[in-house]
Amino acid sequence: MLKFNKPDIKTSARNLWKEIRKNKVNYLFCAPYFILFCIFTIVPVAMSMFLSFTSFNILEPPVFVGLQNYVRLFFEDRIFIEKAISNTFVIAAIVGPVGYMICLFLAWMLNELPRILRMIFTLIFFAPTIAGNIYFTFTYLFNNDSQGYVNALLIKYGIIQSPILWFQDEKYMVTLIIVICLWTSIGTTFLSFIAGLQGIPAHYYEAGAIDGIKNRWQELWYITLPSMKPQLMFGAVMSITGAFGVGSIVTALCGLPSTNYAAHTVMNHLEDFGNVRFEMGYASSIATVLFVIMIGTNALIKRMLSKVGE
Repeated sequence: MLKFNKPDIKTSARNLWKEIRKNKVNYLFCAPYFILFCIFTIVPVAMSMFLSFTSFNILEPPVFVGLQNYVRLFFEDRIFIEKAISNTFVIAAIVGPVGYMICLFLAWMLNELPRILRMIFTLIFFAPTIAGNIYFTFTYLFNNDSQGYVNALLIKYGIIQSPILWFQDEKYMVTLIIVICLWTSIGTTFLSFIAGLQGIPAHYYEAGAIDGIKNRWQELWYITLPSMKPQLMFGAVMSITGAFGVGSIVTALCGLPSTNYAAHTVMNHLEDFGNVRFEMGYASSIATVLFVIMIGTNALIKRMLSKVGE
């Protein structure tokens, strides 16, 4: 009968300490980032989870209330269930996958261009991400009066008779937000895909041709994508985070809250209770729910990407 020895904690700790001493220079260089990551990411997340079980208004000490915030959130807050959650999932379901595929397709196409052209087009596609006046641009295009470009064009050709209030009309707000999110989603994910494609050795494709790769689609599936799995995973995380974290665009263009909460998202709900009403305990419960949704979605995407190239 086989016997499995329980891991010796002291031995494991001793081996870990030896490993740290052996690579102390590497750990020393990693230390500043690790310390800042703990202070500005891990600690705030842990504090938010703790505060989600309290009633806290910033001015007074937090009072423990157990699951009261979560009961209120899922069973009493109709705006959260009917508007924030549904709008967030609709936006994420479209912007996340579509934006991800657009970034991958553009990166794949640009990778075939000469170096100078690739640099120029990369800058063009990345420009919306770093443009500080992106909201102003869309506000100008979809201005509520007849001087807005879109309204003026539609009136000129007789499609409409009076200007449309694009960012106040419930019929158009979510659609416009999705379009703008797709426009601005070509950013870090796009650059990571370009970097991943550039890092694939040329002899991989030569070996693939010898092994029977017959066309570019087989080359993409069996060589290109498996060789850039780290970039694919990074891009997926960034796309998911960006899609579920839509809030500032809605606030800037539609206001807080938007008309009848038509474009209200979870981030807007969080901003409303955290920055406007100062119900920090309740806002923390919203943030915790959003965090759990993102973690679950990331795990699902990771599982799907693991099958690439099989």
